[in-house]
Amino acid sequence: MNFLQLDGKNILVMGVANRKSVAWQTAKVLLDAGANVLFAVRSEERAVTVRKLAPESSVFLCDVEHQIQIDSLKEQVTGTVDKLHGIVHSIAFADYSAGWLPFHETPRGAFLQAVDISCFSLIAVSNAFRETLDPETGSVVTISISTTRMAAENYGYMAPVKAAMDSSVCFLAKSFSRFSHVRFNAVCPGLLKTSASAGIPGYVDSYLFAEKATLRKQAVNTEEVASTVAFLLSPRSSGINSQGIVIDAGMGTNYFDDELVNGR
Repeated sequence: MNFLQLDGKNILVMGVANRKSVAWQTAKVLLDAGANVLFAVRSEERAVTVRKLAPESSVFLCDVEHQIQIDSLKEQVTGTVDKLHGIVHSIAFADYSAGWLPFHETPRGAFLQAVDISCFSLIAVSNAFRETLDPETGSVVTISISTTRMAAENYGYMAPVKAAMDSSVCFLAKSFSRFSHVRFNAVCPGLLKTSASAGIPGYVDSYLFAEKATLRKQAVNTEEVASTVAFLLSPRSSGINSQGIVIDAGMGTNYFDDELVNGR
């Protein structure tokens, strides 16, 4: 029995960096479920990686900082399939080249670039594909973080950027509801082991602490996140819209765990 009912569905996955990324782990689940997965990546280097991972899938180039490339992606995708049943938006970027800075010293250019790539791209891509997404069963899923209210100093300005994206999910769901049943949701994982996280200053220490804070004393893994993304793309989740689904293995309820408080 195909529980997810994704067999033959056309899903665009954006943001694969390598085999460790949430986007690729999601694509694997979708491919195993029989979906027709199309990929959009930022560079030819990443396209080469994806073609090796999924040699039978279509791979397109799209740097979401440029609207002309988003428009071109739409034309290329619609030239390949007549309809999309889902989009996975797994795109985020922050320029930490200035090193760790207190939040109030966040460089204007870095902040605005992060908003453009990590948040506005979701709006721009959704708008570009508004007539291509199946109006009855279409689903758009983006990747956020478990909480934007925890002021982790090393994560810096990306939490406010993700907060803007979380709000955008709600506004997109409302906006699209005026002419379709397309759903918008975010998957909000706790700390993960990915290549993207490696660029965050002090991330390893934060990751190890977060692992201790989970109820199971084991960090969330990308496969768990990918399974939730696939579920939100499927008709089985038809009643879920405008939501952020937290996947943190109970971390958010366990900050006063005895082992953490007493350092044991």
